[in-house]
Amino acid sequence: MMKIFRLIFVLLAAVSILSCSGKSSVKPNEPFDAEKFFTRGNKLIDDKEYAEARTVLLEVRNRDLTKKFAPLAQLRIADSYVKEDEPELAVAEYRKFLEMYPDHKNASYAQYQIAMVYFNQIESPERGYSGAASALAEFEKLKRDFPRNPYKELIEIRIEKCLNVMADYEFLVGEFYMKKGAYAPAIGRFEGLLKKFPDYKKQEKVLIDLAQSYKQIGQKEKSVEILNSIIEKYPNSPFASDARKELSRLQPRDKK
Repeated sequence: MMKIFRLIFVLLAAVSILSCSGKSSVKPNEPFDAEKFFTRGNKLIDDKEYAEARTVLLEVRNRDLTKKFAPLAQLRIADSYVKEDEPELAVAEYRKFLEMYPDHKNASYAQYQIAMVYFNQIESPERGYSGAASALAEFEKLKRDFPRNPYKELIEIRIEKCLNVMADYEFLVGEFYMKKGAYAPAIGRFEGLLKKFPDYKKQEKVLIDLAQSYKQIGQKEKSVEILNSIIEKYPNSPFASDARKELSRLQPRDKK
C-alpha cells in the first residue's frame, strides 16, 4: 500500500512540474507586450527555432490589440516557412496575410514573396516549367494588383526568365518529337512556341526545325516559305546560311 501512495505522490509531483513549465510568460494581470513577443519571435527565427518562433508569433497575431505587430507577425510566420524550405506552407501563409490585411503597406511584399517561392523552384527547362508558369502568373498579379510596388525592375527581369524557361521547355519537347519522327506534334509545338513567345531568343533555330518538319511531311511550299522568312528576318544569322542551303535543295534550279 505504501508503494502505491509513493507512486501517486511521484505522479502528482511530475504533473505539477509540467503544468508550471507550460505557463505563459505573461502574468494574468500583466498587459500583453506585443513588441516584446514579436522581437522574441524574430530572434527564434534567426536561431532557426522555427516551430517555437511560429508559436510566439501566432500569439502576437491573435493578441495584439493595437494591430501594429499582428500583420508583421503573420508575415514572419510565412517567412519562417521559406527559411525552413517549406514552400507550400509559406505560400499558404502569405495568401492568408493578403486575405487578412489586403490594404496593408506590406501587401505587395507578400505577393512578391509568393511569386519568388515559385520562381526559386525553377531549376532547368526540363523541370522548371511548372514553377516558371506559376511564378509568371504571380508576378503578373503583382503588377496588376500593386502597380506602385517597389519591385518593378526585378519583376521584368524575372518575368523574362520565366518566359524563356517556358519557351525552352516547349522547344525541347518539339525537338524530342522531331527526333522521334513525330513531325506533326513537333510542328504543333514549334508553331505554338512562336505564337506564345514571339521574342524567344532561339527563334531562328525554331524556324529551321519547323521548316524541316514541314519538309518531312511533304509540305515543301510551307517549308520554303519559312526558310525565306529566316533569310529576310535574320540575314546575318548562321541559320540564314543554313536556310539558303536548304532552299537550294528544295527549289528546282531555273533552266537557262
